[in-house]
Amino acid sequence: MEQVELEIAEWRAFIGQDPALDGRDVEELETHLRDQIADLTTAGLAPDEAFLVAIKRMGRLDELSREFASEQSGRLWRQSVIADGGEQEQADSRWVEALVFAVAAAATIQIARLAAGFPTEQASWLTLNASLFVLPFLAGYFARRRGLQMRDSLLTAAPFLVSAVVINFYPFVAGGSTELLVAAHLPVALWFVVTYPYTSGVVRSHERRMDFVRFTGEWFIYYVLIALGGGVLLALTAFILEPTGVDAERVIDWVLPPAAAGSVIVAAWLVESKQRVVENMAPVLTMLFTPLFAVMLVAAIVVYVVTGLGDAFDRDLLGVFDALLVVVLGLVLYGISARNPSASPGWMDRIQLVAVASALVLDVMVLGAMVSRIGELGFTPNRTAALGLNVLLLMSLAGTAWLSARFLTGHSTFNRLERWQTSYLPVFGVWAAAVVVILPPLFGFI
Repeated sequence: MEQVELEIAEWRAFIGQDPALDGRDVEELETHLRDQIADLTTAGLAPDEAFLVAIKRMGRLDELSREFASEQSGRLWRQSVIADGGEQEQADSRWVEALVFAVAAAATIQIARLAAGFPTEQASWLTLNASLFVLPFLAGYFARRRGLQMRDSLLTAAPFLVSAVVINFYPFVAGGSTELLVAAHLPVALWFVVTYPYTSGVVRSHERRMDFVRFTGEWFIYYVLIALGGGVLLALTAFILEPTGVDAERVIDWVLPPAAAGSVIVAAWLVESKQRVVENMAPVLTMLFTPLFAVMLVAAIVVYVVTGLGDAFDRDLLGVFDALLVVVLGLVLYGISARNPSASPGWMDRIQLVAVASALVLDVMVLGAMVSRIGELGFTPNRTAALGLNVLLLMSLAGTAWLSARFLTGHSTFNRLERWQTSYLPVFGVWAAAVVVILPPLFGFI
């Protein structure tokens, strides 16, 4: 069955290149293919034989694409969500659906600010609960889009309810380390919860997990673009209002938080509706930034080794390197998700291995400095959280480097590297949840 999964992954990547099919079409076709394989194996065929027969029955790709496109009234990939006739009505309904969830998230944030005493609101309480005011609406949006049953919808809602109860009943010291750690890790943990409705509850599927990785990367790109455009709009608004005597800063303070909350849903809708635009951007961004990060990481290693600064990491520098390692891991993960799994190893795979190996060396240096600081000063909430994150990054980068090297030398397949990433990702979610739930009482909520 493992070989069959490899074949299905290659087939999925191949038909995904056809301009007549979008992501949802590919999912539907894959489901049809798997149903046929299951029927054939039940009838007594071996899995590999069942795959070949099922592919034969599905017909040649070009014929299948033409048939599917005709059934969908000539719907094609396009870089715009504007359509005609019934398709336009469907696009409109999806747009309205997304708008409802976006407005709900924005309104919730604003109500919470007013309840906390805007404009002199309790910043720590809002920061702590911010993700709980937004991400449930993102999860609800996907639950609606995927048509989840009541049971799956309740399973989606449960982590949000538990998180809300836990963090609001914990007796945090205002502005303390554990409160700030929870505020930083709760959005990460809840983002993993969104995986469930996004994948229609099929969270064990490696392919669906990788789809969520692609969604996360594309969502981030759209959100940054919305933020940049919104920033320009607010700056122009401030200049326009300045001669009128209106307090532009107060207007921006009133508008910015709900706009940022609503944009989370809008960015998700854009990913769902305009996939082709970002799918064209993803390989370009990967090709651009992977070599740059590889050069920067190698240069950082050389500088710190030659100058002997490898043991002189202070607290701020350790934080910067942690952020850098997370960015590198995200870039590698996004690059893997954008790559054709059936393609042969290329120069970009080699550059990616250099980036991963360099990040691995830096992580070892950071861990050494961190262990030294803990030995001298003892454990604190921040050091414990940072140590756990670096250990997880070390294991992830080491596995990625090993499997990448085996893939480049022909001793393994790209699918194994992809599976390693999708199998290990939940560990980060579990760690984020542990920081939220376990770490505060462990250190007395300081």
